[in-house]
Amino acid sequence: MKVKVIGFWGAYPEAEGATSSYLLEEDGYSLLVDCGSGALSRLQKDIEVTDLDALILSHYHHDHVADIGSLQYASLVQSYLREDTPVLPIYGHQANLDYFYTLTHKRTQGLPYDPDEVLNIGPFTITFLQTQHPVPCYAMRITNGHYTIVYTADTSYFDALIDFSKHADLLIAECSFYEGMDGSGPGHMTSDECGKLAQAAGVKQLWLTHLPHFGNIEQLKIEAGKYYSGRIDIAQEALTFHA
Repeated sequence: MKVKVIGFWGAYPEAEGATSSYLLEEDGYSLLVDCGSGALSRLQKDIEVTDLDALILSHYHHDHVADIGSLQYASLVQSYLREDTPVLPIYGHQANLDYFYTLTHKRTQGLPYDPDEVLNIGPFTITFLQTQHPVPCYAMRITNGHYTIVYTADTSYFDALIDFSKHADLLIAECSFYEGMDGSGPGHMTSDECGKLAQAAGVKQLWLTHLPHFGNIEQLKIEAGKYYSGRIDIAQEALTFHA
């Protein structure tokens, strides 16, 4: 399994960057998790649009779905250029049907996932946990049968995240605020909460992502490191986990 950061900013991308998006690859299968602003441009540094096998969305806030429309146009254009281009499946929840229906376009097909059920996409098995966020949002636990990653998506801290993240090989945790701040209102976590979660869950590695646009980003790692004894990386484009 390979996991690569495509986008990592919260809210909006800084220059030459992208918001939330992560590419998972296993045995030639490519799954994109979220598709935020700038993600499509950065994704094409790694794979062609036509090589993307599926996309899954945690929720429908703009910084996680902004490039869906461009991806739909890209899929359409490529279908004119290559006759063998398959329809791209886009998995999303149905708690917001108005947005879910927009996932289906001429060369994309919106497919619902039930967060109470296990979902199989290619070589990946995915389970879900509804997070604490102003809109319906789902954390994902993704495994290939040998290695497991957990993506918190957007959420404030709550205890159920510990069991959900238990013994993951990689925890991709949103880290929108610094230690001592309160992210519970907007539904986001702080650096110290990320560290405490990683330690309590016994994960092997921690990525801090969904980064803020203020303060010294490196401080997030220092603060999380007070509470977590494992490896911590601050998300950046092309940061890669190999298993």
